Amino acid sequence: MAEGRSRVWLWLLFGGGAFLLFVVAVFTLVYFTFRGGDQESFSGFGEKIAVVDLDGVILSPKQTVSQLKKFADDDSIKAIILHVNSPGGGVAASEEIYREVKRIHDAKKKKRIVASIETVGASGAYYVASASDKIYADKGSIVGSIGVIAQWVNYGELLRWAKLKDITLKAGEFKDTGNPAREMTPSEREYLQSLIDNMHTQFIQAVADGRKAKEADIRSIANGKVWTGEQAFSMKLVDQIADFEEAVKDTAKSVGIKGEPSLVYPPKTRRSGLDLIFGDVSDYLPTREKLLEQQVGFYYLWK
Repeated sequence: MAEGRSRVWLWLLFGGGAFLLFVVAVFTLVYFTFRGGDQESFSGFGEKIAVVDLDGVILSPKQTVSQLKKFADDDSIKAIILHVNSPGGGVAASEEIYREVKRIHDAKKKKRIVASIETVGASGAYYVASASDKIYADKGSIVGSIGVIAQWVNYGELLRWAKLKDITLKAGEFKDTGNPAREMTPSEREYLQSLIDNMHTQFIQAVADGRKAKEADIRSIANGKVWTGEQAFSMKLVDQIADFEEAVKDTAKSVGIKGEPSLVYPPKTRRSGLDLIFGDVSDYLPTREKLLEQQVGFYYLWK
């Protein structure tokens, strides 16, 4: 009897231990899988050039501005390359990144900052790039789209079809301008257009200032069109036809780096399976603010 109990306890001990090891192995695998995609913060031991990616639609300036500030204040970094692959994004977000690039350009005379456009450098992304010391682009890159857009879906007819009513209480004639449940009034349309025109002028002035061009010359092409990198070069919207590797070599040469420079990347945010289980998951959940951000707004965006 005692021998039987001993065997049961022995099996429970081994079984429990094996299960515990299995759980630890699974969590470890998940953890390192999430970490595995991280880029090394630097490579090699030569003189350093920092690379900051401006990738995808620009909705928040925080991460890009923070990375630019960090590298601008690092005396070991000889130059910064803004690696652009973006159709633009929010007006204010694009402007904040533009201001930081311009600050580095103006205040850090010994710190060169350039933009290398990969596939797309349009609208807000071009706005940002125009503040740099030099813009590189591939021949087939999409460049330009100097314009502003605001759009939403009007579902008033759908509400009426479903026999639903939108109820809005407001103080101020223009408080619910753009309400998707009704048509805009002529005065509301004029009001919104005046905002868009003002933002358009800001865009034109920023590009003219960054490219050291006449405002009238930029305004004449600020019709929302995009061009290939080759066309943009002939229009003096970019300075050199070059891919990223050539941009790195040319930038290294311009700051006196001999040989192969060491490319420094900002560390990426590390998330793991453990973060999803035990950590803050708010970034993954759609808040009201995030939903509104997707529905309402003014954008320097090529669509």
